[in-house]
Amino acid sequence: MVLETLNPMHYNITSLVPDAMPVATVPILILVCFLFLIWNHEETSSIPGPGYCMGIGPLISHGRFLWMGVGNACNYYNKTYGEFVRVWISGEETFIISK
Repeated sequence: MVLETLNPMHYNITSLVPDAMPVATVPILILVCFLFLIWNHEETSSIPGPGYCMGIGPLISHGRFLWMGVGNACNYYNKTYGEFVRVWISGEETFIISK
């Protein structure tokens, strides 16, 4: 009796899964994927700097300025991207120009 209840073949798995997706599910999934692609679309900038990446880039950039201080963070970005860099400080796009 116990072995019968533990046997996975005892249960009919196909009865748990519906035969077809509801008709409205496919268009909703396509719409959500399309909106996600539009939201993630990033216009390429001619100015080098860290990427936007769904808002994570500005958080990392701002955190680096808070953690390292303005001078060290500017030096880091200048070594990484060059003498003209676009970063985000407090959610606003900021340009670092140095030589």
